[in-house]
Amino acid sequence: MINVKKPGLQTTVQDRGRIGYYEIGMPPSGAMDKYAFTVANLLVGNDPNAAVLEITYLGPVLEFGKAMKISLTGGEIPPRINGQPVPMWTTLEVREGDQLSFDFVKGGARVYLAIEGGIAVPLIMGSRSTYTLIGIGGFEGRAVAEGDVIYTADMRKKEIPVGTRIDPDLIPAYSKTHEIRVVVGLCSYRLTEESKQTFLDTEWTVTPEANRTGYRHRGEKLHFVEREQPFGAGSNPSNVTDLGYPIGSIQVPDGVEPIVLLHDAVTGGGYATIATVISSDLDRMAQVKTNEKVRFVSVSLEEALEARRTVKQKLGVIAQFIEIGM
Repeated sequence: MINVKKPGLQTTVQDRGRIGYYEIGMPPSGAMDKYAFTVANLLVGNDPNAAVLEITYLGPVLEFGKAMKISLTGGEIPPRINGQPVPMWTTLEVREGDQLSFDFVKGGARVYLAIEGGIAVPLIMGSRSTYTLIGIGGFEGRAVAEGDVIYTADMRKKEIPVGTRIDPDLIPAYSKTHEIRVVVGLCSYRLTEESKQTFLDTEWTVTPEANRTGYRHRGEKLHFVEREQPFGAGSNPSNVTDLGYPIGSIQVPDGVEPIVLLHDAVTGGGYATIATVISSDLDRMAQVKTNEKVRFVSVSLEEALEARRTVKQKLGVIAQFIEIGM
């Protein structure tokens, strides 16, 4: 078991997500940075869908009730065991009574703590992920709190030697400026041609309204093509007849502050979605912090699929390396 001494800013239980319920309005939740999540589980030999702790900005203080292996991946929120720095992207061992804590964030926004065997919480609609907006999944439907006791599960598939490390070339770099690739659409036709270009040319600033539901960006005002209000759509120029929102879709209510909808967002509504972040760059989006700069880069569907294949290849290389040993 693991005792929560301090909870951090927002530490939640997450796995791959609650897949298959989007059509009834249930978002997937799940780890925001799937790359870091996947590697964390690989490093402790877990089932690929074992639940981990997703740690945001300010890390918790956790005390381990027994010896176990752990790994920490994702953003640079430097971890310490009993006050001593320990490496990330590495298989670590803790002993009974050891305490894990974190320094201030240096880069990125989220860290993933995988525990040998995974985290034992109930399955809700096929997932252990926390969806805090309605209070389901994870640890009682909420972020962990001081005094909570987290129990380990039995989802280990392979024994991984302590000290196993990921090739530095396969570890993402985190900066304060970000290029996020998007496929323009579904409703980009609502923007004027000038505003379509403005959207891509602007260096947007992430506002404090940046969380698992969505990231709001401040920059230029975008303008919509004049039109007669269609049946079933709202009167605002940014409204359309209700449609589904892909994860990563970008809406611009009233033409200001584009919002990238993420893993806990609503699944549909009546705002025009002018572009969608490609799947591989959702991981990058998860590591962006408030006040950092984002520029959206338009790519084709073929380029988006190639980027996804590249990520899968990297994960395959990591899995093979861990499988054959150091």
